[in-house]
Amino acid sequence: MRIGRPVVERAAALVGSVIAVRTRAPEIVLTFDDGPDPVGTEQVMTALADRNATATFFVLGTRSRRHPSLLAEIVAAGHEIGLHGPDHQPLPRFDASATERRTADAAKELADLTGRELRWFRPPYGRQTLPNWRGIRAAGLMPVFWGPTTWDWRDLPQQERVAKAQQGARPGAILLGHDGFAGTLDGALEEVTHTLDRHDLIGQILDRYTAKGWRTVSLGHALEKGRPIIAARFSR
Repeated sequence: MRIGRPVVERAAALVGSVIAVRTRAPEIVLTFDDGPDPVGTEQVMTALADRNATATFFVLGTRSRRHPSLLAEIVAAGHEIGLHGPDHQPLPRFDASATERRTADAAKELADLTGRELRWFRPPYGRQTLPNWRGIRAAGLMPVFWGPTTWDWRDLPQQERVAKAQQGARPGAILLGHDGFAGTLDGALEEVTHTLDRHDLIGQILDRYTAKGWRTVSLGHALEKGRPIIAARFSR
């Protein structure tokens, strides 16, 4: 028996994650992972400030503890905070109970540091199992994935990264970038060693979007007038 699309869509909504925003506004959602970082976060925030753009920063507990004043700067600049995890370990290492406990504890710690309640969670490496998803939701957060990406973790010419960020870019899309790179001290599987001028990269990407008539905003801002597009995103 063939299952109709409405049934599939309802099922995905029950166990889904945010992958984009359904909106009529000419807005693209900016997200940055792995910070705060003393160099990268400042570069990104300067590029955003130059263009009156806002973003959602998915921060790590390990790095937020090391750089609480920088976390406060992100909030003071009008950006949104999401949780990338207490550290950068892949979620499939943990069952639902451990995922819930780790996520809830990290979210509370960030809420105490920022004075803001958190809504969003970005799974490290974009990997989550169904038990992980249940743990995240039980902790009161919603997983958020992405569409276009900056490819900034790859050692490539800058123009290739700028071009990659145009692929799949459209109003309501969620762009993945990084304002830092998690290391082994954060539980990451490996170190990213290449250098990156994030101010230049983000500036070029946003200027391309502006030329198309698109604004760049945080997820929370985009959802003030739009609706989340939900889909199932699970790893084996």
